[in-house]
Amino acid sequence: MGSKANFFWLLATCMCIIVAHHEAGAAEQLRGKALIQDVCKTRGNSELCMKVLSADPSSPNATLTDLAIITLKAAAENASGILVDAKKMIDDPNLEPAIQQGLADCSENLLDAESQIQDTIASVLSNDKIDALVWLKAALAAIDTCDDSIPGDDDILSRRSVSFRQLCNIAVAINKRMMGIES
Repeated sequence: MGSKANFFWLLATCMCIIVAHHEAGAAEQLRGKALIQDVCKTRGNSELCMKVLSADPSSPNATLTDLAIITLKAAAENASGILVDAKKMIDDPNLEPAIQQGLADCSENLLDAESQIQDTIASVLSNDKIDALVWLKAALAAIDTCDDSIPGDDDILSRRSVSFRQLCNIAVAINKRMMGIES
């Protein structure tokens, strides 16, 4: 009787794997605008998702991997912009030393976030989806640390970091989908 139970357990496991593979394959069959709409429809920030993914010249024939790269490039550009703003603000002689120090700390974390986004891109391109998630989570942690180092939440850096987070979260959702996990 034990072998029948093992057989049914093995059969159920195989069926789950086949279903997950089929769903991931079905998503990969979609391309371009249809895939972008499908990816963005479940995002709380669907407007940003559609805007970023549709703006890239490669989007008409984009696969999930292409969409991940498009989103990660946008996140990297956003982080670079935040870093430029932070460096400009550090040089403001009218700022309190504590805020200047917070901006300096934030700049270091932004450099880390940029590097982690580049590592994420490398992981996606090498089809290492697990490492991609790890690097994305590290980038999100770096931007959180950056925000925590600057008092208040109404400064331009805090507002721009919201976009960075949203872009990273879109990339996380795309990466999970590449893994066959709906989020």
